[in-house]
Amino acid sequence: MSTRLDLTQDVGELTARIVDVESVSGDEKALADAVEEALRLLPHLTVERDGESVVARTRLGRGERVVIAGHLDTVPVAGNLPSRVEGDLLYGCGTSDMKSGVAVALKLAAALPEPSRDVTYVFYDCEEIEAERNGLLRLSRRHPDWLAGDFAVLMEPTDGAIEGGCQGTLRAQIVTRGKRAHSARSWFGVNAIHAAQPVLAILNAYEARLPVVDGLEYHEGLNAVGIGGGVAGNVIPDECVVTVNYRFAPDLSLEEAQAHVSEVFEGYEVRFTDGAAAARPGLTHPVAAAFVDAVGGTPRAKLGWTDVSLFAGLGVPAVNYGPGDPNMAHQQGEFVSLKKIADCERGMLGWLS
Repeated sequence: MSTRLDLTQDVGELTARIVDVESVSGDEKALADAVEEALRLLPHLTVERDGESVVARTRLGRGERVVIAGHLDTVPVAGNLPSRVEGDLLYGCGTSDMKSGVAVALKLAAALPEPSRDVTYVFYDCEEIEAERNGLLRLSRRHPDWLAGDFAVLMEPTDGAIEGGCQGTLRAQIVTRGKRAHSARSWFGVNAIHAAQPVLAILNAYEARLPVVDGLEYHEGLNAVGIGGGVAGNVIPDECVVTVNYRFAPDLSLEEAQAHVSEVFEGYEVRFTDGAAAARPGLTHPVAAAFVDAVGGTPRAKLGWTDVSLFAGLGVPAVNYGPGDPNMAHQQGEFVSLKKIADCERGMLGWLS
């Protein structure tokens, strides 16, 4: 079956076409080839490629440059291809997260030979898997100039609302120690699992912050996401590990978030296993304000981590905005509203026209 994309199609029909090109993380080549082929037919764009990521740019000498980015990959297919339409809903793997956003970006690339701002369109691979394989991260390391801009829109599913910035995330292991002994003579030992009870009490009593950052309220969270301990069925364990996940607002750096967790669990051994920085909303920037005016609605905080964090690290303020419903992402019954896709396209066209 041909994977050629027709960018003159209705945006909903184009979304269905893109959905039907399977592109599970690590297997995006067919879709990346189709995207590259379609973009190279547009004479107003300079098109470049790195692996399975495709970047297209206008070069009009405008006073501002904006970046519109979306990932091509999906989670594994779960019997939800090919796509199908029922009423206003388009069903299929990746409809919400985030091939509908990719379709909108491709339609903009074709429809706007002379946008009011210079535009960079970024279509990248491997967002849904481990961070080190993320195509946007790879581009930032190999070709940071390709991602340069004054403002970025990540077409993540937000159900048609503007979600500013993103929370940071870190995981840490809180370790309790004990002394091994035979369980028949437990008084000769110290039970490390029992010693974890105060750690759980700290988590139960923890009051999450609700900080307001650049006018948006974030809701933090510090929670246990795993617990492990035990040696054998007849041994008093000498170690227990409680894994916690801290979702923190963008008024904290990753280092400050780690310091906060260390303070909360003062006196315990704390081992940080991974983390990713948050991103401020950046809605005070003039180009961001113009985007909000054009799209409409009331911006809200992104309660989660997205690749806007990477743009923030490059000094580019960014927001999340896409037609997909984030609550449907990764579900077998994933769908997107065709009306939301059209509304998103119309709002973005109004902003860039």
